Amino acid sequence: MPLTFLAADPDSAGSRQDEALPHATQDQWRRPYRPGPWRVATAAIALLIAAYMLICAMIIVMAGSPTGAGVTLAAAALGIAFALRLLRMGIWVSPHGLRRVGLLRTQSLRWSEVARVSTVQQPVKWLGTPRSVQGQAVHVERRGGETLPPLLTDHNADFLSRPEAFERAADVLEAWAAEHH
Repeated sequence: MPLTFLAADPDSAGSRQDEALPHATQDQWRRPYRPGPWRVATAAIALLIAAYMLICAMIIVMAGSPTGAGVTLAAAALGIAFALRLLRMGIWVSPHGLRRVGLLRTQSLRWSEVARVSTVQQPVKWLGTPRSVQGQAVHVERRGGETLPPLLTDHNADFLSRPEAFERAADVLEAWAAEHH
């Protein structure tokens, strides 16, 4: 006797994980992969430090120094903003185009501006540091022949030690580009 009421998807054996959910809106920007453990751990540490600073601000206010508390509160707010932006960083796609969200700036490309999205073998930066290692990167070539800096690498904060997640994300980005040309 099958107990379909216990499962979210009654046909879980035949369902595909990469398939969009029926209720998911296709017009919104979405990230085709999950944030990696390095990015989440860094954001968690930043939030932990911000929480400590908020407690320090409360103690400073009770001690009678509102100026010092204001400075500490502002620093905690910057820490929280940093952690949230760090979690938002990455590549986002929609039917409108491709968006790269960085720590300080966001760059968007329409699909009509994209000539090709491909995965190449090349030296890549390890966790964004100056140290380079041999790895894979996803490149976007614009219509004018200009190649942008790598969108994703297999050694960044989202994909370090997760090669299957990088392959899946690269395939999804290439499929979005092919579908929306």
